[in-house]
Amino acid sequence: MSIIRTAVPLIVLTSVLTGCAGLQKTDWPTCAAVGGVGGAALGAIKSSAWAGGGAVFGAGMAAAYCWVHGDGDADGDGVPDSRDKCPDTPKGVTVDAAGCPIVAVVVVETVVVKEETIVVRDVHFEFNSAKLTAADKDKLNVIAARLKKDAANAQLKVTGYTDSVGSDSYNLKLSKERAHSVVEYLIDSGIPRSQFVSVAGAGESNPVASNHTPEGRAQNRRTEIQIIR
Repeated sequence: MSIIRTAVPLIVLTSVLTGCAGLQKTDWPTCAAVGGVGGAALGAIKSSAWAGGGAVFGAGMAAAYCWVHGDGDADGDGVPDSRDKCPDTPKGVTVDAAGCPIVAVVVVETVVVKEETIVVRDVHFEFNSAKLTAADKDKLNVIAARLKKDAANAQLKVTGYTDSVGSDSYNLKLSKERAHSVVEYLIDSGIPRSQFVSVAGAGESNPVASNHTPEGRAQNRRTEIQIIR
């Protein structure tokens, strides 16, 4: 019976020390507490008076063993040094199971405008004509530069419009001629002809403002360039 009484606490204490080897150095208080229980049990084998001393001795031994043989965590990231593949992680950085910083992958979605319409106003042409004025050409130079930069290889649809002054048939013809004048100037400015997939006149249809005021009629006299990327 005495052999069993002696063996059981020894087995318990040995198991504690062995288990502490798999812990971190910072777990020494836990090792000390469990070791104290084992030490008290060993001391009690001798007599109850030895239980207190055995507890102190067992706690000290277990704590020291845990500190010496336990796994450290030098950078304090919660991952033992034996498994830490990034041992110098800055404090406060979230890490993965290997102790390496978790890098958030930010996916930036590039929004490409598939269709856009440039409304060309203040291109007045010569009176009752589709011939561009010098001022008109200056405005179209700016538009040509933008098309070269932002719409290279895009498909372009050009539609001319007029106000309501004059007959429907005349305005339809005039709007188409003016649309072609704009297109030809843009081609001369370096925009490939192949980009223009449609050139049409819509006359006085689809007004964007009232035709009852000079200001409204000026807005309706326009050319729209639809960009399809």
